[in-house]
Amino acid sequence: MDDFYREMIVDHGQNVRNQGVLSPADIDVSDDNPLCGDHLHLTLQLDEEGRVKAVGWEGAGCIISQASASMLGEQMIGKTVEELKAFSKQDILDLLGIPLTPVRLKCALLSLKVLKAGVYGVPGWSDEDEE
Repeated sequence: MDDFYREMIVDHGQNVRNQGVLSPADIDVSDDNPLCGDHLHLTLQLDEEGRVKAVGWEGAGCIISQASASMLGEQMIGKTVEELKAFSKQDILDLLGIPLTPVRLKCALLSLKVLKAGVYGVPGWSDEDEE
């Protein structure tokens, strides 16, 4: 089963989905992983009902951070801001489906960190705030 998830991670890392910054954007936030230098800039457009109609992002970093952003981006489409707030660390781990070292965990959670900062409007939100 790990091979299946590894293939998905490689696919999302090499063929990222929703890449590119949206303008205008209802949510526009970026952040870095200070441990390794990964960077992610996330933009979201909401429809008149407050659901995500478009996701755009750009970033630089390891395949885990890029694949995580790509996979999470696909999950955001059609969700309300309240539903986005409910995304958790476990959701990211389930998407990736493989065990991660503590350093790689920070890479994987960068997309969640940026999303939460955007939906809560709180710069500097971190995954530790969720635990």
